[in-house]
Amino acid sequence: MTLSPARVPATAGVRRLTATLYGYAFLDDFVLLYPVYALLFSDTGLSVWQISSLFAIWSLTGVLLEVPSGAWADAVSRRVLLWLGPLLTAAGFTLWVLTPSYGAFALGFFLWGARGALGSGALEALVYDELERLGAAGRYARIMGRARAAGHVAIMAALALAGPVFAWGGYPAVGAASVLACLASAVTATRFPEDRPAPEAGDEGWAATLRDGLAEVRRDRSLRGALLLVPAVGAVWEALDEYTPLLVRDTGVGDATVPYLLLLIWAGAMAGSLLAGRCERLGTAGLAVVITIAALALALGAAAHTPLALALVAVAFGGFQLATVLADVRLQRRIDDTARATLTSVAGLGSDLATVAVYGLYAAIETRAAHSTTFTLFATPYLMTATLLVLGRASRGRRGVP
Repeated sequence: MTLSPARVPATAGVRRLTATLYGYAFLDDFVLLYPVYALLFSDTGLSVWQISSLFAIWSLTGVLLEVPSGAWADAVSRRVLLWLGPLLTAAGFTLWVLTPSYGAFALGFFLWGARGALGSGALEALVYDELERLGAAGRYARIMGRARAAGHVAIMAALALAGPVFAWGGYPAVGAASVLACLASAVTATRFPEDRPAPEAGDEGWAATLRDGLAEVRRDRSLRGALLLVPAVGAVWEALDEYTPLLVRDTGVGDATVPYLLLLIWAGAMAGSLLAGRCERLGTAGLAVVITIAALALALGAAAHTPLALALVAVAFGGFQLATVLADVRLQRRIDDTARATLTSVAGLGSDLATVAVYGLYAAIETRAAHSTTFTLFATPYLMTATLLVLGRASRGRRGVP
């Protein structure tokens, strides 16, 4: 039997990358402020309008910085952006706890939005390129699915721990725990490998990287489709997640029961992440089936308006999470390495814009209907996406395109 000497370092490299990635994903979402920051704003005396304006600042910051930060990651260093981002969030959380006021909350959301933009695109690009360098690009779906699952575990742990920690030390305690998680995330990011050639002296910088990436999108029709699929799959359910506590409470359960049912929904999303590796070979038709089943589960689970039916919402979120990972895989396989973070950020920009639109549409619908009805109606965009996938596949088949 002959052993390949190159196999050992490659395996060791994959292990280092995945260990760092899973730790980073967990720490990035292990934020005990998540379940209580809206309470902090309200207890500080902010009105509903002011709280809504904070969410707008958060979203718009991501919209403005998403694509430039992706181009910067391609032109400079993806690892630098990944450790810089959590430091910005840590600074924002510190401001919230030490000087609670509208101005501090607004600045904190700006920093949090900037952190999201810095990491979006850079993380996916770094992981895919490193796996490709190690000859393991085929494991991207499984690895990123597990990374998202690690983030979901962190969110569930934060939901479970926020109550006891808050009861012990109030907002300062949950704030300090969140800041420590951000700092640990930044330290973990410094261990990411990044074996990329340094920019040459004649390189024009991030603006040229952005221009070249967008030119590639114009030339490649399949790349355009992959870019559009990412927000089509991810934006709606990720926006609906903000309203799941209201959906759960409207089923008639007490407030003390709401976190446990939210854990059920997040468990569904985690299961979808873990299935990504097994389902990465699903073609366009298979992906359309996943989206259709998830959309129907969302509609039926929300319309039933009972705590038991929330299990169907968990199934829906699992399907949407699986589809989100698979859409990212399709995109990464179509991107040229030199503009990977840039074009992933373009897809992220589409998701940000679609998410803002969902927030506005949800508010408009909910003023006239219950949360259960609103969730049910938002199954429609997914059924349309699945239909377009099937029609596009049929069209390519008629043209003889694989």
